[in-house]
Amino acid sequence: MDAIAIKEGIDIVALSFNLILAVVLIMLSAMASGSEVAFFSLTRNDIDTLTNSHDAASQRVLSLLTNTDRLLASILVTNNLVNVCLVILSTQIIDEVLQFNSPTYEFIFNTIVVTFLLLLFGEIVPKVFTQSNPVRMARFFSLPLKFFRWLVYPLAIVLMRTSSRVSRFAVKNAEISIEELADAVDLTETGSEEEQKMLSGIINFGQTEVVEIMHSRVDITGLEYEADYDEVRKVIVETGYSRIPVYGDDLDDVRGVLYVKDLMAHISEAKDFQWQSLLRKPYFVPEHMMIDDLLKEFQKKKIHIAIVVDEYGATQGLVSLEDILEEVVGEITDESDDEERLYEKVGENTYIFDGRIHIGEFERILNFEEDTFADVEGHAETLAGLMMELKRDLPRRGDELSSHGVRFFIATMDGRRVDKIKVEIDG
Repeated sequence: MDAIAIKEGIDIVALSFNLILAVVLIMLSAMASGSEVAFFSLTRNDIDTLTNSHDAASQRVLSLLTNTDRLLASILVTNNLVNVCLVILSTQIIDEVLQFNSPTYEFIFNTIVVTFLLLLFGEIVPKVFTQSNPVRMARFFSLPLKFFRWLVYPLAIVLMRTSSRVSRFAVKNAEISIEELADAVDLTETGSEEEQKMLSGIINFGQTEVVEIMHSRVDITGLEYEADYDEVRKVIVETGYSRIPVYGDDLDDVRGVLYVKDLMAHISEAKDFQWQSLLRKPYFVPEHMMIDDLLKEFQKKKIHIAIVVDEYGATQGLVSLEDILEEVVGEITDESDDEERLYEKVGENTYIFDGRIHIGEFERILNFEEDTFADVEGHAETLAGLMMELKRDLPRRGDELSSHGVRFFIATMDGRRVDKIKVEIDG
């Protein structure tokens, strides 16, 4: 009691008024804090519920949400004004009741008491309580919040314009990494699995190379330049493709691309018809070109297909506009497509995989971590290539290999190419 003494001759009426006013300010602070949580944690389902409700409170909530920037600015201005008034009033009340012998004790006491009361009753309690039922609390706060939105309008406009300028400046100077965006998508709890995949595809779009999505050389269906017109028509009917590469000696000598629609006017021509005159100039792209750049080239040149070559000019594969779009929207199946299955589950932990499947897709199907086989895959991109890396030699039918708790059995071969691989997961 040496540092603090009770003042005598306190004006009871003035003190009572100040105490009542302090309680009212704490309630207003609680309203501002709670309304911020209530309005800005409403989900799409909550909005739909309010829209289907025709009571006045629900309509006020929807009206306030039509301009969220103004709403947030009004809440922040109201909260800060109330808190400043509360701090000043609380200091005055403490001075009226208590007499400090030391300015240091007075400062510490005011800071601890006022901060504790403000945080507990003006921030923590209302936010925790509101979080459990944001719809009901948004309705409850809508009427006083609409009044305060009108009352602090001039200050809110100043805050909105100032923050808008700061935001524009920050956007120009801020850079968000692809990894941060990917992490944000992973943390998103709303949305279906398809929406999650699409968001991930959009984020990773600019970081994907052509070599990752192309059809490999062995999967290219092409036409020999010297083929007769009957052979051309046969290939078109059997494959159903609308654009077919045409090569000379081999696929490293692509001379053009045949568009089937260009043959429509000549469908009844004889066997010796010079169909080569209808070829369009092939478009070549490097294997490490980014697919977002390729999409721009497709749009600019108005083409749908490109031949992928390596640094020596050798054909590595083929990429189409459909392949690029599938990176974002997922698999696109044409009505004339035969659904191609690159794997089949034949047991609880047993699969049959096509050797052409990409290693990354193989890891996703088995729910493995990305790059699980990065330490052994070398330069391989397909499962068949991984078999060659594991054996360090040309695989043969019946070979058994293992890595990272997975056993691989070479089931069938297509010439020297690994065709089907039996995969067994340990445990």
